[in-house]
Amino acid sequence: MTAAARTDTVIALVGNPNVGKSTVFNALTNLRQHTGNWPGKTVETARGAYTYHGRSYTLVDLPGAYSLHPGSAEEEVTRDYLLSGEADVTLVVADATCLERNLALALQILEVAWPVVLCVNLLDEAEKKHIAVDLPVLERELGCPVIGTSARGGQGLDKVRQALEDAVLHPAPRPESTPMARVCGDCRECRTLAAMSRASAIVEAAVRQDAEASVRRDRALDRLLTGRTGIPVMLLLLAGVLWLTMVGANVPSELLSGLLMGWQEPLRGVFQALHAPWWLEGALVDGVYRTVAWVVSVMLPPMAIFFPLFTLLEDAGYLPRVAFNLDHFFHRAGAHGRQSLTMCMGLGCNACGVMGCRIIQSPRERLIAILTNAFIPCNGRLPTLTALIAMFFVTGNGLWDSIASAALLMGCIVLAVAMTLWASRFLAGTFLKGEPSSFSLELPPYRAPQVGQVLVRSILDRTLFVLARAVVVAAPAGLLIWIAANVTVGGESILLRLAGFLQPLGGIMGVDGFILLAFLLGFPANEIVVPCILMGYLSAGSLTDYGGLAELHGLLAAHGWTAATALCALVLTLFHFPCGTTCFTIWKETRSVKWTSLAILLPTAVGAALCMLIHLACTLIQ
Repeated sequence: MTAAARTDTVIALVGNPNVGKSTVFNALTNLRQHTGNWPGKTVETARGAYTYHGRSYTLVDLPGAYSLHPGSAEEEVTRDYLLSGEADVTLVVADATCLERNLALALQILEVAWPVVLCVNLLDEAEKKHIAVDLPVLERELGCPVIGTSARGGQGLDKVRQALEDAVLHPAPRPESTPMARVCGDCRECRTLAAMSRASAIVEAAVRQDAEASVRRDRALDRLLTGRTGIPVMLLLLAGVLWLTMVGANVPSELLSGLLMGWQEPLRGVFQALHAPWWLEGALVDGVYRTVAWVVSVMLPPMAIFFPLFTLLEDAGYLPRVAFNLDHFFHRAGAHGRQSLTMCMGLGCNACGVMGCRIIQSPRERLIAILTNAFIPCNGRLPTLTALIAMFFVTGNGLWDSIASAALLMGCIVLAVAMTLWASRFLAGTFLKGEPSSFSLELPPYRAPQVGQVLVRSILDRTLFVLARAVVVAAPAGLLIWIAANVTVGGESILLRLAGFLQPLGGIMGVDGFILLAFLLGFPANEIVVPCILMGYLSAGSLTDYGGLAELHGLLAAHGWTAATALCALVLTLFHFPCGTTCFTIWKETRSVKWTSLAILLPTAVGAALCMLIHLACTLIQ
């Protein structure tokens, strides 16, 4: 659409990564938009609208960029949009705490776009770091309107709206370009250096700061979080998040299960009142509804705890430090440093981890991250791991027993990370050969997270989104589970026949046919694997609950479980095919049956091979 045909004003929103650009976008438009305190969060353009003084404005949030001389896909998108002429005015957002680096981009934008308004954001953070920005001096040096804001607190936003309106209705004449020093040519590096030289001179004139005081706190924290203690602290934080998730989810999960399962009988009564045939009632109530209710009651509470905790760490600026700590390991594996972030996200949900791989620009390295995310145990697998550890390896209830259980669980996660690195190295040397791309990582300043926004966006953007996909997969799977348990062939249920068919393979892997079948039936959600095992052992017609770990241990032991069986089951829980929601997400992200199939086969093959080795070793020892 041409500018003449439009009835609204289009504003291009541009800035370096991690300057609060998306926060400004949200505040101006009141549109919920995910914001993150680490570079590269916005990888696509987003649009929002607002009205000011009766005039309509469309705000286009462009990907974060460091330069208009592209070095990444994001910078190319931003440059091309600005050169397209679609925007009537450009709003550049800069971080007051590191203004020099931000002004280099602003100077390049002033060469290709007009009118331009500069929003100097995070003035509250600058004040805490003893940084004072002289906005009039900055405006005089740049030749464009400059507005100071603290977008998180909503300060200065009305001035931004007014400045944008003035720039559109009463545009000032474009100032003559201030010549920037030439270095040796027009390549990206030279143009960036020339812009940095000019930006440095402007900052010297407009900014006053106590250099040591401005970075003292961040340097002290970085010594702890990225120095020699970086990885131990990271493991302790991870253990704390997992502990809070597992312990905190128990009570709400039981309450939600009681509520949802309590609706089962009234629903059955509706079908009976309608004189529905028994098979239709059983299939929809005991099959579809019971499975969906089980998935929701088990998935929702831990995700509603894990994702806000994860997002708080993201908002505080810690997650880039995780990438910094693990970048060396992933680079040696032929993968991308940002894969460490998507791997951590997989602890909450592998489907979310797969979607998070969009932050990796290289298609090859993005695929590596997608195909290996299922090696990390998600929230759906953690309860099974915890139960197996408590029943067969650490059976006491004392303080040291709890510590030992937590240590074993962390050991499982460390093993999963090691296998993720191995799988990445395998893919980088076979199916996805190539050199790892360069990884430019900016460590953002530490900031107090916005708890309210974190809760809203983590629950809406991640928890409910993933849960909706899980329900879509769980409903038809519940129907198939009911059919397998209730339809007989030759006097035996399909379930028993399938378990018998899988028994030889299970014997080689140190488990039995019912355990293997339970993992297959648990495809819609890992949370139903144990109930499926019980359904098979008890010859029940639907998913079966258990009273507690002691009762569950007795039942499993009565069916031949030993510590070796539990170890093989634990390994299978760690390494097997992704759940249905994750498989669907992998296909959505890759649009490839080939890559989706490989994502299914790779962890399954690893889990099967490890179980066979464990069973062989246990047999030789005996």
